[in-house]
Amino acid sequence: MRPLRLRAGFIKNAGFTLLEVLIAVAIFALAGAAVVKGAAEHLNSVGMLKNLTFATYVANNQLTEASMRAKVTWPPKNNLKGESEMAQRTWYWEQQVLKTADEDLLQVSITVYENEDFTGSITSVSTFMAKD
Repeated sequence: MRPLRLRAGFIKNAGFTLLEVLIAVAIFALAGAAVVKGAAEHLNSVGMLKNLTFATYVANNQLTEASMRAKVTWPPKNNLKGESEMAQRTWYWEQQVLKTADEDLLQVSITVYENEDFTGSITSVSTFMAKD
C-alpha cells in the first residue's frame, strides 16, 4: 500500500495492524470450527435417523408377521428371535409377549438390535393382539 502523507510530515499507513489481522483470523477460525462441528453433528444425526427408520420398518414387518401367525397359532410365541435383511444390512429382532388383564388380549413387542448378540437396541415397537 502507498503511505499517506499528512500535514507536518507525518506518514500514516493505510492498512491493518498485526493485532487487527490476528483478531480477524481468530474470529474466522472460531466461526469455521462452529460450522464444521454443526455439519458433523448433522451428518451423525442423519445416520442415526436412517438406522432408526429402517429398524422401525423391520419391527413393523415382524409385528405384521406375528399378527398373521397368531391367527393360525394362538398365543404368539414369547422370546422369539430372528434376523431380517433390509437396506443391504442384517437386523436382529426379538419378540416379547406380555399378558394383559384380559386373557384374550396380549401385548406383543418387537425390539430391533444392531448386533447378533442382541445388544445395541435401536427401537422397540408394540401392539396388542386379540384371540379370534
